[in-house]
Amino acid sequence: MAFVDFDKVWLAYNDELLAQGHYAVEDISLKVEEGEFIAIVGPSGCGKSTFMKLATGLRRPSKGTVIIDGREVTGPLKITGMAFQAPSLLPWRTTVHNVMLPLEIVEPYRSSFKAKRKEYEAKARELLKSVGLAGYEDKYPWQLSGGMQQRASICRALVHEPKMLLLDEPFGALDAFTREELWCALRDLHAAQKFNVILVTHDLRESVFLADTVYCMSRSPGRFVVRREIDLPRPRDLEVTYTPQFTDIVHELRGHIGAMRKTGVAVPQ
Repeated sequence: MAFVDFDKVWLAYNDELLAQGHYAVEDISLKVEEGEFIAIVGPSGCGKSTFMKLATGLRRPSKGTVIIDGREVTGPLKITGMAFQAPSLLPWRTTVHNVMLPLEIVEPYRSSFKAKRKEYEAKARELLKSVGLAGYEDKYPWQLSGGMQQRASICRALVHEPKMLLLDEPFGALDAFTREELWCALRDLHAAQKFNVILVTHDLRESVFLADTVYCMSRSPGRFVVRREIDLPRPRDLEVTYTPQFTDIVHELRGHIGAMRKTGVAVPQ
């Protein structure tokens, strides 16, 4: 059984739009295996973020079903972690206490938080160490660079050991060097913990470097029109991004999206 299973999913944002047949996404079907890393790319406004809301249970489909981890999604999921373009760390909390926040509010950690606070703090510190933030655990967000804040944000999304991590343009605001450093940090976390990842990004190089499979969405109403398995061996290091094989895949995906921008339809495969 696939870990994520979208079966002919359509979504209109309200009853009026539904009655008019105006959908944000239409006829989405995909299956994602347990531990798989997928990336979703496409032009602005194509429905990538709408897909994320469906995957987290923040929106229910107008038609079709979403099944995750063997259960139909009928409301917000507790098995997911999320990180966005803005780290949104609480300025009055230190880095480690920002990371610990999900443990204070998500069961089963919440009910035992007071009794196991030291254990949970050690867990958060170890996670921060794994992404290169050793020595910054007790700093406040304003004392961290943008890249450090985003590392902390990803740690916060993973500290409660979710089965699925959803990332919505998490590195979009960072400079190229910092972005590549975080690609490698995410690569290593995924390799170590084997959680599912759904990454929404505009960066084709990012999608090819990180993902097992890349999906291209059409212009609104969004549909998956290209599915590209990334047959680059793992583990991948940054040198692979300079190889002809990598560049060919990026150019192929760029061609699909460029054609969709002009015509609004998928490129024949």
